[in-house]
Amino acid sequence: MMFVPTEVIGHRGLGRGTVDGLLENTPESFAAAAAAGASWVEVDVRRSADDVLLAYHNAALPDGRLVVDLPAAECRAAGVATLDEVLDAVPAHVGLDVDVKTVLEDAVDAPARRTVALLAPYLRRQVRFRRLFVCSFDPSVVLAVREQAPGVATAWMPFVRNPVDQAVAGAAGLGCELVAIDARSFGLAGEPERPGRRSPEETVEAAHRAGLRVVSWCPGPADSVRLAAAGMDAVVVDDVPGTVRALAAAAPASARPAG
Repeated sequence: MMFVPTEVIGHRGLGRGTVDGLLENTPESFAAAAAAGASWVEVDVRRSADDVLLAYHNAALPDGRLVVDLPAAECRAAGVATLDEVLDAVPAHVGLDVDVKTVLEDAVDAPARRTVALLAPYLRRQVRFRRLFVCSFDPSVVLAVREQAPGVATAWMPFVRNPVDQAVAGAAGLGCELVAIDARSFGLAGEPERPGRRSPEETVEAAHRAGLRVVSWCPGPADSVRLAAAGMDAVVVDDVPGTVRALAAAAPASARPAG
């Protein structure tokens, strides 16, 4: 089973940026997320100039150098962790949400050098012993994973504030097992009202009828409770302990652990 709703996925580990002194997408942040109660973690993956996979969100380092133009050793000297280092820090019982960051060079380099091709062997190994899915803003990643790592679930992740109608229909059309939707697309996180916006309940119900699990990023604890009440399968969050506590407090007494 992919999820026992509603599960907490630690965004970039314990959260975006630096949380409790721990930088995002580092082994320490992922280990802390698991310790704080996240049953999944989300890791950003991109490639270096020498085809090493790194756990890093942005296209460039803080000094402006593009990650894809740098050898892994220079990135590591700047504090960037490798995917191998991150995986060593994530317990086997914790699920893995891999956010693939494709680059311009993936359009022109040899297929074997493309980000998703470098990632495929990791996916084939990891799916043998842990829950796993791949998400990306790039729909071609979904198609490539299906071909190169059969059996690994995929999620299309439309852009920020993308209408939920397109998100759900697009993921279903791509043959995904999941759709990952920005919380702001539901009118949460302080977003203004918008005519025609579908409710979380209506969206989740339609997605489930289409055979999709639904993940939302990045709601706060209160909005996570709202989404859980609508049937959301998982939430990708920056406040792991706060969300874990909020969901536990909101759960029916029959669903709470004994003790």
